[in-house]
Amino acid sequence: MHVTVFGGNGEVRPDTESLRTWGEIGLPVEPSDENWWSLGPTGPCGTDSEIHVWSGDGPPTGTPHSDPRWVELWNHVEMRYRRLGDGRLEPLPRRVVDTGMGLDRLVALVQGGRSVYDTDRFRPWRRLLGERWQLDEQLLRMVCDHLRSTVVLLGDGVRPGNTGRGYVPRRLIRRVLTTLWRDDDSRSLSELPDELVTGTLRHFRLPLDTPVRQVLRDEQRRFGDLVRRGRRVLGRYRGRPLTDGDLHYLHDTHGLPGDLVRELHVPG
Repeated sequence: MHVTVFGGNGEVRPDTESLRTWGEIGLPVEPSDENWWSLGPTGPCGTDSEIHVWSGDGPPTGTPHSDPRWVELWNHVEMRYRRLGDGRLEPLPRRVVDTGMGLDRLVALVQGGRSVYDTDRFRPWRRLLGERWQLDEQLLRMVCDHLRSTVVLLGDGVRPGNTGRGYVPRRLIRRVLTTLWRDDDSRSLSELPDELVTGTLRHFRLPLDTPVRQVLRDEQRRFGDLVRRGRRVLGRYRGRPLTDGDLHYLHDTHGLPGDLVRELHVPG
């Protein structure tokens, strides 16, 4: 293992206490100005310790900053501050430690993989979908991740919709379809193998009678109709770039989301 801690910046001093503590435990440790966690532009934030594990085949070499085979597995965030709207940091009245570990990353490391896509949970997805759809590695990973996540959401009772949690599976499905249809619009989610659906539902102990195929079929039909309508409407805008006003009009009047419009639009 190898640890990195906050090395300081113009606002906050180096986390010398964590540096000393990890060293006393006997782990190699180095400071880094990247060891800072925040919830967003404003809100709770603070320094963190990041625990990395070696994923290479041979003995460990270098550090997490010099060798990508060091994989961050765990971190400890010391919530010491609140970032205000004007950019200033305000000390929190009560400090806490927020700690988290990547379970999928742990599985990958235990199974000797370089990423979560090398685990026994993803290998069947990559193999079977890779045989059906010729995609580069990055797109194949995205399709596997999105479809697997969709199966879990459907099994947990979430149904696609335009608002709330229902928007999550709808976005996932439509991003997959946009990717699949980019090179071949005959591709269909009906090609999703049964063993991937049932295996995922069984693994997460979800109802095996979840109507995954019916939902995917309905969503594909809806999205196909939307794409065809979008192509007709966007024909009026061919040859010129779209403005923000155009995007708002296409969304509010025709129900065309911005990412789909950008995918279909031919500016020149």
